[in-house]
Amino acid sequence: MYTIREGKKEDLPQVLELIRELAIYEKAPDEVINTVEMMEKDGFGPNPVFGFFVAVKNDSREIIGTSIYYYRYSTWKGKRLYLEDLVVTASERGNGAGKLLFDRTLQKTLEDNCSGMTWQVLDWNTPAISFYKKYGADLDGEWINCNLQQDQIRKILQMQ
Repeated sequence: MYTIREGKKEDLPQVLELIRELAIYEKAPDEVINTVEMMEKDGFGPNPVFGFFVAVKNDSREIIGTSIYYYRYSTWKGKRLYLEDLVVTASERGNGAGKLLFDRTLQKTLEDNCSGMTWQVLDWNTPAISFYKKYGADLDGEWINCNLQQDQIRKILQMQ
């Protein structure tokens, strides 16, 4: 029913639409400032910082899901694959595309000799939590996410 393949530059408009759909689902539609142009530069420029897979409905060109990842380094564990987002469009959820994307991303973790894969899930997203629990994932509620936005960083550095 689905084909999973590496993402291509021409997939980015559809992938960005999936990202926007995810932001709406996560009640943060105004947080998406990314553009296709930024994604082209960051994913296909001279120093790509992310990769992705797409799920395509067989016999169509419609991308119905994506898995976006990058690499991080843990001082305790070494090289890790970080799953930034796993998105399947609402009308296709529950049909197996998410599992295929997740499994392909796990395979990429091993192909690239990473010590493991890390990701986050919102504490209220019970469908996603249930999905990850089926894999036996460790869900660690101890760590707190920390972020500074570009404008905040500029202000901080100007004050020093």
